[in-house]
Amino acid sequence: MHEMSIAMAVVDQVEEAARAGGAASVESVRLQVGELAGVVPDALSFCFGLACAGTVLEGAELVVEPVAARARCEPCADEWAVGMPPRLCCPACGEPTAELLSGRELQIVSVHWQDGPEHEHTRETISQER
Repeated sequence: MHEMSIAMAVVDQVEEAARAGGAASVESVRLQVGELAGVVPDALSFCFGLACAGTVLEGAELVVEPVAARARCEPCADEWAVGMPPRLCCPACGEPTAELLSGRELQIVSVHWQDGPEHEHTRETISQER
């Protein structure tokens, strides 16, 4: 299950940023996960909880934002929802496309944490692509 390796990578990145920022605990992590990223959100959430154990993220909420897959046809400029299984031929003109506009995302969008006693404000990290 590759969701565990993804969860561990997210925890490692967030933990490094949180410790550098003086966080006492991480409250939530928000991820964008594209429809074509090959990630099962429920499995990722389960693995995230396991990967957080014993870290500054223990008890943190994982918020997964799904990103729909969209494609664009170069010849006719039509855009459409790709869906699953992916439909990569233009529904308007029938041409195959290689231009995916979205759907492959797997990135940390934001992190919310409580600062330790030596810090007074909440910090946020944004858009670390994986």
